[in-house]
Amino acid sequence: MSIEKYPETLAVVRLGPGAEVPGWAESSSVFAILATATETTLVCAARSVPTKSRHERPFTAYRVERGTPVPEGARVLSAFDRDWVLVPGADVERAEEEWRRSGQSVEPAVPTTPGEKQK
Repeated sequence: MSIEKYPETLAVVRLGPGAEVPGWAESSSVFAILATATETTLVCAARSVPTKSRHERPFTAYRVERGTPVPEGARVLSAFDRDWVLVPGADVERAEEEWRRSGQSVEPAVPTTPGEKQK
């Protein structure tokens, strides 16, 4: 299976413990919330993240099979069926080249709507 590259520019945002998801946090093809006793972290579309918020961007998301090598500096999220690798914007070309050299193909993701079955 190929590695799927998602088109949105993403951000990783740090909020305080117990924080509500703010209204500016728009959903995109990748939207994640991780809440612990010490912080709440969002992965969301970068376009609406306030500049004063504590965040890192830009990231590009790739949907990969478990066990796919992860480029240095990337972040990984695990969903039930597949993993998501968030690659910093400056490292996208290098990461894709590493995957291609290891025999993987990197293709644009085919957008789906909620509830639609993946192929």
